[in-house]
Amino acid sequence: MAPWSLSFVLLLVSYAVASNSSATIPTVSASAINSSTPVTSSTTSLGGTSSMSSANMSTSGVATSMSTTFSMTSYLATETGPLTLPISQYSFTPFPTPTLAPEPPIFPATDPLYPPPVSADPVVVPDFAPAWAAAYTKAMSMISNFTIQQKVNITTGVGWANGLCVGNTPPVGDFPGLCLQDSPLGVRDTDFVTSFPAGITTASTWNRALMRARGLAIGQENRMKGVNVALGPMMNMGRIAQGGRNWEGFGADPFLSGEAAYETILGLQAGGVQATAKHYINNEQEWKRTQESSNVDDRTQHEIYAHPFMRSVMAGVSSVMCSYNLVNDTYACNNNKTLNDIMKREFGFQGFIQSDWAATMDSLSPVTGLDMTMPGDVTFSSGTSYFGQNLTDMVMNGTISMERLDDMATRIISAWYFLHQDEGYPNVTVSSFNFYSPLNREVNAQSDHYLIVREIGAAGTVLLKNEGALPLYKPKSLVLVGSDAAPPVSGPNEYSDQGGDPTGILAMGWGSGTDNFTYLISPYEAIQARARVDQTSVFWNFDDWNLANAGNSVIDMEAAIVFVNSDSGEGYITVDGNAGDRKNLTAWHQGDELILAVAAQNNNTIVVINSVGPLIIEPWVDHPNVTAIVWANLGGNEAGNAIADILYGAWNPSGKLPYTIAKSPMDYPAQLVTGGTAADILSINYTEGLFIDYRWFDAQNITPRYEFGFGLSYTTFEYSNLAITKILPADYAQMDLVQNWEDGGATPIAEGSTTALWLHMPAYKVTFNVKNTGTLYGGEIPQLYIHHPPSAGEPPSVLKGFTNVEVSPGQTMPVSITLSRYDLSIWDVVRQGWAKPGGTITFSVGASSRDFRLNGTIPS
Repeated sequence: MAPWSLSFVLLLVSYAVASNSSATIPTVSASAINSSTPVTSSTTSLGGTSSMSSANMSTSGVATSMSTTFSMTSYLATETGPLTLPISQYSFTPFPTPTLAPEPPIFPATDPLYPPPVSADPVVVPDFAPAWAAAYTKAMSMISNFTIQQKVNITTGVGWANGLCVGNTPPVGDFPGLCLQDSPLGVRDTDFVTSFPAGITTASTWNRALMRARGLAIGQENRMKGVNVALGPMMNMGRIAQGGRNWEGFGADPFLSGEAAYETILGLQAGGVQATAKHYINNEQEWKRTQESSNVDDRTQHEIYAHPFMRSVMAGVSSVMCSYNLVNDTYACNNNKTLNDIMKREFGFQGFIQSDWAATMDSLSPVTGLDMTMPGDVTFSSGTSYFGQNLTDMVMNGTISMERLDDMATRIISAWYFLHQDEGYPNVTVSSFNFYSPLNREVNAQSDHYLIVREIGAAGTVLLKNEGALPLYKPKSLVLVGSDAAPPVSGPNEYSDQGGDPTGILAMGWGSGTDNFTYLISPYEAIQARARVDQTSVFWNFDDWNLANAGNSVIDMEAAIVFVNSDSGEGYITVDGNAGDRKNLTAWHQGDELILAVAAQNNNTIVVINSVGPLIIEPWVDHPNVTAIVWANLGGNEAGNAIADILYGAWNPSGKLPYTIAKSPMDYPAQLVTGGTAADILSINYTEGLFIDYRWFDAQNITPRYEFGFGLSYTTFEYSNLAITKILPADYAQMDLVQNWEDGGATPIAEGSTTALWLHMPAYKVTFNVKNTGTLYGGEIPQLYIHHPPSAGEPPSVLKGFTNVEVSPGQTMPVSITLSRYDLSIWDVVRQGWAKPGGTITFSVGASSRDFRLNGTIPS
């Protein structure tokens, strides 16, 4: 059979037009576009499928059986089988590297250890190309004398539980190998590390400085523990409100998620560790995640799900992790369109793509863009690998080119050089598979990071309702009701990977996205400490199930604070019938009934909620005795202290919702898809397209309970004096491309076309004033939403900017939000590029997605 040129394939694929249905995006060749290429349905593609994610440990005492019936779900038709590449000979031409010279101050050459300073209104586009080029030169020199087997060893993990970390590559020559370790909120499976607030809490701050600070602290702790590659951040979109791992990510909007991912990665890598953008892509539910095809049209993929990964590349991310699921009938780790064409060609990604754990499904995956298989074996401890000897044989017989193997090894080693990990990097002091090993206690990495944890926990708390109940001021008596106010009965790590029914404060979800608490402050402890100062009488009742007793305990109390929660996690653990994804959107432990029992007996009932995602709170939200609702998310080590800071006004609430809280589960545009036999591959059709979360509510004119971006303060703010100024392109901008865009042209089909400087450099500056019209110092999060003309086919409002401002009472502060050409563009599926839609583009600035205070028009 004649060899296939991969570079030629990619050029043709880039012209392929994806419809707005669920049709497969072609991933093989020009002839595949017309469905005439023979495509095999490989039995090995299904063999070795694992339902476990990166670094899943044993979960003794935790139910692992899958429930096949859920409420709020749908069961769609199954696929016929995964599409795979045919056996052939595949030549390879490396992707060209960026050639645009750095030009400070807008486009400065940037070392990942020294990123640009964080800004509430970022205008700098860091240029990592020189740092990557230097790293590539070193990597190519290192591998120049390596044998085929040595190069293959660089790309192949040593196998499950065969090293200290959850993922390990072996030493080869002067390359010491890599330690890859979860999780997005801290260093997993070791001791003396910090449990940071979850991604969803961090997103709720809408504060870039706190996002960066958290990333830096996590990066520093990984480095101190000798971890080379941190397996985070996670940036899946929360398409389904019940999604089990939504709490690990940054909410249900691509712009917010993208900015959080960008700042987190800049922070992580400034701390010295390689960051990993995951899970790429469309891994939006846990049920049958290795046997479901997410069928997504090209425009939706680009504008919604790929955007946070694009911002990750712009942050200089070292690694991208491909996900378990299929994308348009092709496994994500074997998908030429998403890995090669979008990630490496269109985004210009210079680092390496690794598989999720046991997500490699084919030995030809290197052809379609996979650079590293993790943890190395086909299934955990199988002793077999899709890479290893199979990859060696395929290179030796010409199926996979030597040039491609060199590219794989170069990308992996260059990421190591890129982060300067060749310069005195610490030894590994993590023992993932023996928690009681003294090695785990050899290095204390915590520093003073509890301060960041507490601040993010408070800043990420959203005040949803307040009828004068908060802040508390030296109350004479308080009663705390509900187990979520208490410390866990058996300590903070009572379940492996937090995979069990919480008996106390919920401060993180469950699964591989966790770490071990060194300590955990509950609301009970934090409020007790404050009560000592205020001389408040404090009572408590942590029994969720005796409603009569709960009601009686709050009689005649000055305030009753009810704590409820809702948990979820990764699908390899089932908790109370929740197989990762939540069965429903109600509070656990009959939380609704508990709140109603308390509210019936106390006219100052304050509700505090620790939840992995949205809940339906209609049974009690309008109860006249429910005077305040505090949405505390997942606060990490300092969860109780952060909640107390909000309750007592030590932190004036400034958090905003990163998703919509609906009045009914069926108001959301997408539901969990369940069912299927063990052999079935489920079809999950993204029929809502661009209209996820608030975009759907706006387009369908559905009134939410609390809209995306909503959050109250203890003070009030007034917006005024809106202006917008067009920024003239700098002399070094590619003026021909700028003019082409102004004239309605699309970005060219080229390497790095989506991350090009001219597309992302400042183009418009929006300015306005924010005045604190209340009596307390506080912070506000102004948000900017673009309104495209109807002909563009966009949602009514699309978030494209936010900032944060802190204002004293009576003070007025000037505020700015900068927009790029990319921010005003839509993806043109015909021209396969970003284009400015025809017609008038308007915008609004306000306090949420439905609270617009100022309106303007983008200058033509």
